[in-house]
Amino acid sequence: MTYATTEDMTSRFGEQDLILLTRRQNSPIGQIDLTVLGQALDDATSEINTYLSGRYQLPLSTQPKSLTRICCDLSRYFLSGNNAPEHIETRYKDAVSFLRAVNKGDISLGLDTTGNKAEQNDVAIIESAGSVFARDKATGFL
Repeated sequence: MTYATTEDMTSRFGEQDLILLTRRQNSPIGQIDLTVLGQALDDATSEINTYLSGRYQLPLSTQPKSLTRICCDLSRYFLSGNNAPEHIETRYKDAVSFLRAVNKGDISLGLDTTGNKAEQNDVAIIESAGSVFARDKATGFL
């Protein structure tokens, strides 16, 4: 199972872009080559898993939405080959930086080590020592 689908790629980058990126010698004319796209999504998922495997038990039982975006960016870069424009290459580098930060533990996916959604217990608590300036404590000053 991949972190992104054909529909995710189409909604992010458009059908025309994917038709051009997946065009190969034997591809159907004017259509997205689903075999080529599927291979790119598999490759991106595999790369994501190499970074996650040190921190999480795979496969993840809950998939964060950020991994769908990362998978789409990686797949698009892989489809571009050696001709990746600068903006696609930048998004690829940003995705890899994100994955490295997750691997180091600098960024959390919001999951526990088994891949389930982590329990949140980060509630803000405000404590006060009381008011410093009160009329009853002013002793004639106020």
